[in-house]
Amino acid sequence: MRKPIIAGNWKMHKTVAEAIDLVKAITSELGQEKRGDYLKNVEIVICPPFTALSFVYAIIKDSSISLGAQNMHFETEGAYTGEISPLFLTDVGCKYVILGHSERRQSFKETDEIINKKLKMALKNGLIPIVCIGETLDERERGETEKVIESQFTQSLKELDIEEFKNIVIAYEPIWAIGTGETATAETAEQVHKFIRT
Repeated sequence: MRKPIIAGNWKMHKTVAEAIDLVKAITSELGQEKRGDYLKNVEIVICPPFTALSFVYAIIKDSSISLGAQNMHFETEGAYTGEISPLFLTDVGCKYVILGHSERRQSFKETDEIINKKLKMALKNGLIPIVCIGETLDERERGETEKVIESQFTQSLKELDIEEFKNIVIAYEPIWAIGTGETATAETAEQVHKFIRT
């Protein structure tokens, strides 16, 4: 049975002080004495900005909450100004890393090939990739949902073996439901989840 994951991507929000306050509130709310049965078999991941990672980890390291990063480079070191190495992420306590987020694909023109290189490097360095795939509103309206999902899935995750797949999380991100006024129902998401699993 698949273990549900609740992951919070903080995007470009929260200074270090604000991140510390928020994560203290989260850990307090999710304290073992307050956790219901519904949270015992759920993986909780928080992905704050890079600047707050080490501070947040210091607070959650002995809790049931895991730390994730919002992105990473496909090399461990080099002349890549402004990028972050997977080694830096594991060094500050990250267990997960988000790859292929729609904002990275659209705003920063990340291709499936780049995401595939990042994915392999994340696995090589002991990080669990959360790989985002999803279609835009235009693609959905043209009836291309499955075509887009299949392409992103097969290209972003190519050349991996079955053991590597066990350490990857696939996140369906319906881009068409972000800021459009459209809503992705549970039924809609489950249809795409079924297609992805198939």
